Amino acid sequence: MILEIADIRVNPGQEAAFEEAIQRAVKTVLPKAKGVHGYKVNKCIENPQRFILQIFWETLEDHTVGFRQGPLFAEWRGFIGPYFAGPPLVEHFTLVTKSE
Repeated sequence: MILEIADIRVNPGQEAAFEEAIQRAVKTVLPKAKGVHGYKVNKCIENPQRFILQIFWETLEDHTVGFRQGPLFAEWRGFIGPYFAGPPLVEHFTLVTKSE
């Protein structure tokens, strides 16, 4: 299992619109993507224009090749891209340990 973390900054004043857009995106686009095992979206308390998106992928390639290089990515970006203040920082992680 791979964890994608995207650190997203949205334009000031567009936080509520982004929240609606990302909720639509995760409910309509992610279910069609191969290898998705769930997601979380969190909003920063100290900086309300900052969001952290976490998507759990079966493999790195499910995200970087199947999703990012396929037709779903344009649909995904169509929902949320207009609200970005800049390109999101996206990184991938593997699990080291977790709580029981």
